[in-house]
Amino acid sequence: MSEKFVRKHSIHSPEQLAAAERSIETVNREEIEIVRLVWPDQHGLLRGKALTRKAYLAALESGTEITMAPFFFDPANAIVFNPFTPDGGFSVEGLGGSPNLKMVPDPGTFRVLPWVESTAVVFCDLYMANGQPFPLAPRTILKETLSDFASSGYKLISGIEMEWYLTRVVDDGLAKGSLGAPGTPADPPVVAPVARGYNYLLMDHLDEIDDVLRPIRRALEQMGLPLRSFDDEWAPSQVETTFDVLEGVAAADAAALFRMTTKQIAKRQGYLASFMCTPAIAGFYASGWHLHTSVVDAGTGRNLMVPSDNAPLSELGRHYVGGTLAHGVAASVFTTPTINGYRRRRPYSLAPDRLTWGQDNRAAMMRVISAPNDAASHVENRVGDSAANPYLYLAAQAAAGHDGIVNRVDPGPISEDPYNAEVEQLPVTLADAVAALEADTFFRKAFGDGFIDYLVAMKRSEVDRFEAWTAENSDPDTYINGVTDWEHREYFENF
Repeated sequence: MSEKFVRKHSIHSPEQLAAAERSIETVNREEIEIVRLVWPDQHGLLRGKALTRKAYLAALESGTEITMAPFFFDPANAIVFNPFTPDGGFSVEGLGGSPNLKMVPDPGTFRVLPWVESTAVVFCDLYMANGQPFPLAPRTILKETLSDFASSGYKLISGIEMEWYLTRVVDDGLAKGSLGAPGTPADPPVVAPVARGYNYLLMDHLDEIDDVLRPIRRALEQMGLPLRSFDDEWAPSQVETTFDVLEGVAAADAAALFRMTTKQIAKRQGYLASFMCTPAIAGFYASGWHLHTSVVDAGTGRNLMVPSDNAPLSELGRHYVGGTLAHGVAASVFTTPTINGYRRRRPYSLAPDRLTWGQDNRAAMMRVISAPNDAASHVENRVGDSAANPYLYLAAQAAAGHDGIVNRVDPGPISEDPYNAEVEQLPVTLADAVAALEADTFFRKAFGDGFIDYLVAMKRSEVDRFEAWTAENSDPDTYINGVTDWEHREYFENF
């Protein structure tokens, strides 16, 4: 009998093999009937298969085959690459003809889903038939980036702070609306806000939607995610959710699982949760994803960013910020991957528009939250779009910060007035960001030419479709919140 795929290619560590046994025990104890095997695609959306109990047990040893077809598609499922050319349009050998990939469970991520009867979920990694990691998979990109980080003796610790919108579905539109086509999103549902009036932290707003938030909160806690808070955010129907810190890939998995949980539970109750930055709904405002990070010693767990005097951060912390700022322009495609997300980037909007850092200053791109000898000292990257791919957002942060540490990059002086600082501005459109990434040598070295060329082509398709639409629909008076109908169709339900 031939050796099973996982063992043959030494994919699972001893810790993962032990986790696999624990997951089997849970499957049997909880009488799990279906295990959803999921993987994050290039857009941060979770795709996968629902396997029976028997099929899951087999996948722990052999993986399960899936088509790589989703990697041909942009966010609207426009076919960007022709799979039937000799190389499939990719620079990676062996991808012509749309071959199958192996989806291998990462058993340490196995969780029972509280809102679905007798069902569990597990994150997976993707592999080529020869046992090599699939080089276009975002989870692989993050793992490899964190491995480089660890080679210097560091670990990345991350905290998630994400804003999103909760709306009530008034008409799902399935009986009369367009169901969409490749490159043309379906008509999104007609929705209504769940609150009125701009406020911050208003308890009455939270109470109005408690019946919807409660099952989401309970599910997150039952799955072991370190939930900290649900907050009433600035705009009507806008919610902020925060989590305590997690290490490495676990933080990206948590962000992806949080979005999946929130959207699925809300939909089951007749609501639509959206992580689109600015929906085309009157009165709505931009949502962001603030990524809190610190660097710790891999051996002791000691926070290496803590200042010992009146400096904002330790020397290592300053260089970490320096790297993030130095690569902030090229990282924009990773932190803000949608056309819509660039509507945040305007001065005096609680979102950064240039490469600055500041002490507890929410106008800066990198907000320092620290005090001398405070073990919780860290930085907050405020540039992210709530629709960002968690794996690529964290990978870009880790790669840039690590480069800053290794090469002792100076972040320059702290900005007292970030919106007036005489420093380089961030890209103001996705097209500008894509051009910057294509020309960038740092991320080509960090993530590989093949992946950068792939992502550039993917995002160019998105930009081209948007520009073609606006060429024929250029009347700003028809836009809501300055947001086009194209953006709302493209992102509102999808993200």
